[in-house]
Amino acid sequence: MRVTREQAVRTRERILDAAAQLFRERGFDGIGVADLMKAAGLTHGGFYGHFESKEDLMAQACEHASARSETLFGKLAERAPDDALGEIARAYLSPRHRDDPGAGCLMAALASEASRQGAPVRKAITESLRSTFEFLTDLIPGRSKHAKREKAIATYASLVGGMILARAVEDRALSNEILDAVRTSITR
Repeated sequence: MRVTREQAVRTRERILDAAAQLFRERGFDGIGVADLMKAAGLTHGGFYGHFESKEDLMAQACEHASARSETLFGKLAERAPDDALGEIARAYLSPRHRDDPGAGCLMAALASEASRQGAPVRKAITESLRSTFEFLTDLIPGRSKHAKREKAIATYASLVGGMILARAVEDRALSNEILDAVRTSITR
């Protein structure tokens, strides 16, 4: 049976959705290609019709997850144009985000692992960071592009670092305290 181009695109999207979620939940090395394909409702045999290697899938899953995050950040900023950064911080530094890494931020889930990956994954992470920094720079008030960019980078580092720490501790009260403290520091 011949697969249409539209079906192939939908199948590829299903694989990327599953991979982006499972990599964020389990890490790059925490799941193999066969299990990723099974999670997407497909057989392992079809993998190489869509991707050159697991590393190729990892890089494309990073791009896929980043695009979804950028869309979400854009919607949050539109929802509260007078307090876009605060709206993003409240959504990002929430117990809901903390408790669902598979649906959350790529950086909070995988940035530390990305440093040990090959060039394709690191390039996807780099491009995602550049794009996020540009987006946040536009939200920060001020006249100096340099100062706004510095604040954007520091803000995003606070968001990601806060989420990583909140997920790392086993004490729920401390985890919530971390989320609250970082959110307050950004929205103040």
